[in-house]
Amino acid sequence: MSGSGVPSPSLPGDDPAGLQSFAVLLRRMNGEFNRIAQEFAQAQGLHLTDVQALIAILDADADEGPITPGRLREQLNLTSGAVTACIDRLEKAGHIRRVRAVDDRRVVHLHYAEAAKEIAREYFQPLARSTGAARDRFTPEELAVVVRFLAEMNRELVLLRQGSG
Repeated sequence: MSGSGVPSPSLPGDDPAGLQSFAVLLRRMNGEFNRIAQEFAQAQGLHLTDVQALIAILDADADEGPITPGRLREQLNLTSGAVTACIDRLEKAGHIRRVRAVDDRRVVHLHYAEAAKEIAREYFQPLARSTGAARDRFTPEELAVVVRFLAEMNRELVLLRQGSG
């Protein structure tokens, strides 16, 4: 058992590959992330879908540049009406900005507003510290394996969602 009162993960004898234990740990982590996201949504007067949209907007900006409402709709698997309502709520609350593309004024890009980023940064600071504390318990070599696993897991989940898995 770790100092936090949470049992350290171990592989039971009847699960030598650890698949069931692994699945349980992934579900628990996902559940904790969902609870934290729900608490942020409530604190900001948002829906959980709004927080998922903010994450998608932030991640897209970091990866391939600003996201469009159409891409956001596809990523969140929402109807066009639902994504429009979500974007409207986020814009009204000051979390995002709609910006027309310079090269094609018909295209709208969604940007996470800087003031809202700061609110999120401050709210999620304890999570960042916890992540850092957990990360510090691993060697660089171990972290490389963890990062490789997470990248592969994300790739497999995308394939599964797309029906290719």
